[in-house]
This record gives sequence, structure tokens and C-alpha cells, in this order.
Amino acid sequence: MKRHMLTISLIVLGLCALGVCVSAQIAVVGPADIYKINYFANNGVAGAPDATVRIDNPGSAIEATGTVSSDVYLCAMIYVFDNDQQLSECCGCLVTPDGLRTLSVGHNLTNNPLTGVVSSNGVIKILSAFPNNSPCNPGAPMDPEPALRAWASHIQNKVGTAYPETETAFTDATLSETEFVFNLEEQCSFVQRLGSGHGVCSCGTGD
Repeated sequence: MKRHMLTISLIVLGLCALGVCVSAQIAVVGPADIYKINYFANNGVAGAPDATVRIDNPGSAIEATGTVSSDVYLCAMIYVFDNDQQLSECCGCLVTPDGLRTLSVGHNLTNNPLTGVVSSNGVIKILSAFPNNSPCNPGAPMDPEPALRAWASHIQNKVGTAYPETETAFTDATLSETEFVFNLEEQCSFVQRLGSGHGVCSCGTGD
């Protein structure tokens, strides 16, 4: 499996104060612009509208040969976490060049939780990657590739009789090797094997 690796050295300041400096090596999966996060809130609350996630492939990915191409298919590897840090659902959605995929938070991303308990609040993580198999398997080894863009609407706390809605772009985040391999790939693989169909989200419409 091809993976781009960087190494960041962190100095433990407490030990340096004692005259003994120790470097801790934290592996970071790269390059940048492959890992994005956002949140959802008030999901499934009576009277609250449904939130939406939209994902676009801008058509400017770099092929395995190293050349920029406008016709590279990408996978949005999606991981939905409850606000107690537990992986609730995961799925991989193919996004064609210049395609737009639209997903319902209530119907596509949270209605088939591993535990049977639908999350009201949580985090949605998207990893942009080349197709691996099926054609997009978020629980299998993959080669991250920059380019995907995503936005999410948010159902804010009730004000009077209405639930205000906002929308923000997904935020870039640093993807550590531990997060990549254990919290995302391995946990999703566990869900796929033992969930008996539960814990697998769906890809919505469009594209």
C-alpha cells in the first residue's frame, strides 16, 4: 500500500526543563488536503429539519503517474462518530470528476448505527482517496489523494419555535497514522465484519 509519510518531532518541554530532552516521533499521513471534518447536531430531534452533506470532486487529482488529471475518480471515505467518540457508521462513496454527491445526515449517515442508537450529535470525517475495491472500501487499505471538497448544513439549537440552519465547509485536519490505521480503517473493518449489516452508511444521491 502506497502511503505518503512525514515525521514530526515533538519536544517534551517538561523533561527539557530538567535538562533531559526527549523527542517523540508522531507519524503523520500526507499530503495535506486529504482529511476533513465537520459536525452534526440536533439530529432526529422532534420538529428539527434534516441536515445535508454535499461532496464534490473538483476534477484536479494527481494520477499515479504524477500528472494532474481532470478525469480521476475519487472515493469519499466517510466515518460518522457519536459525540462519545464511538464510530457509529462508515461507508465509501465514489465521486466522479466534477460530480456532486448529496447525503442526508438523518437518512444516509446516521439511520443504521452499529449499536442501534441513532446519534443526535457527532462528527463526520471524510478521507479523500483513490478507489481501492468495491470500488470504495473505508475499512480496507487505501491510498489517500487530495482534492475532494465537502460542505454540511447544521441544525442549531431551537430558538423560539424554529431550529436555525447554518452551513459550513468541512475543515482540513491533520491525519495521524494512529487515526488513519486504527480509528478509521481498523474500526470500520471491525464494524463491517461484526455489525451484521449495521454500522454501514449509504451514499445518498447525485454524482
